[in-house]
Amino acid sequence: MKFYTVINNGVEAVMAQPSGQEKIFPLAAFGIKENYSMNDLIRNYECIQSCFSNEPALDGINLDSVELLAPIPHPSHDVLCLGLNYAKHMEEAVKFHQEAFEREATYPVYFSKRVNEALRPGGKIKSFPNIMDSLDYETEVAVILSKDAFEVEKDNAFDYVFGYTIVNDVSARNLQTRHKQWYLGKSLDTFTPMGPCIVTKDEFTEPPVMNIKTYINGELRQDGSTSLLLFDIAHVISEVSQGMTLEAGTIIAMGTPAGVGMGFKPPKFLKTGDVVRSEVEGIGILENTVD
Repeated sequence: MKFYTVINNGVEAVMAQPSGQEKIFPLAAFGIKENYSMNDLIRNYECIQSCFSNEPALDGINLDSVELLAPIPHPSHDVLCLGLNYAKHMEEAVKFHQEAFEREATYPVYFSKRVNEALRPGGKIKSFPNIMDSLDYETEVAVILSKDAFEVEKDNAFDYVFGYTIVNDVSARNLQTRHKQWYLGKSLDTFTPMGPCIVTKDEFTEPPVMNIKTYINGELRQDGSTSLLLFDIAHVISEVSQGMTLEAGTIIAMGTPAGVGMGFKPPKFLKTGDVVRSEVEGIGILENTVD
């Protein structure tokens, strides 16, 4: 099942796309009367999941007839992120700025990303030329939790997964390296493009193996796979939840493979007019343009 947040006839709504269907359907087509936001849907999914096994009672609509928003336009919390979670990306980051990025690979690098509003597919990424000179992209698989998670055993971690989406962890490298931490350089407005949908976990193996690609103006820059994660999804959910409650709807961005702009010599940072196309196998395409 895929779930979208859209503007349909001027109204924000969550729409469902059953596996194998080309059209999307309002939740009412499955007998769900509540006007759920995506966060509401996730929190109540265990109670209503059986509804989606029914044939839709209403007609579907074409995906291209609605305006897509980020699947979770307003996350309940900052996005939890993994840094340097692919070996080759760690190598390119250290070559770019050793002091800011050199880490032991013994433990994951965690940081958070402020998201006042996640940027929709097709939305414009602001370049903030007055404070930034090194705008970069990072295509990532993001995990969405289905229920509150605390002291989760690694073997049970996928019991807490709702599904997956694409996040572009847009980064201002000069701010990220200047401040010796990553929060400011990754939290500017529009710096979290997300979408196009959330795909429920049952559409994937456990752990999921997804190819990840990023194209800039049609040029392939990133070409990786979640099979190369240094610290996998189960490890992350288990480790973080040992001392912290991760609430339903929590978004965990699992890190990016090699091929980001700072990894090239000279660096290939984004500029106004650039088109960033993020692709993740089994989820879809997230495309945004730099303003």
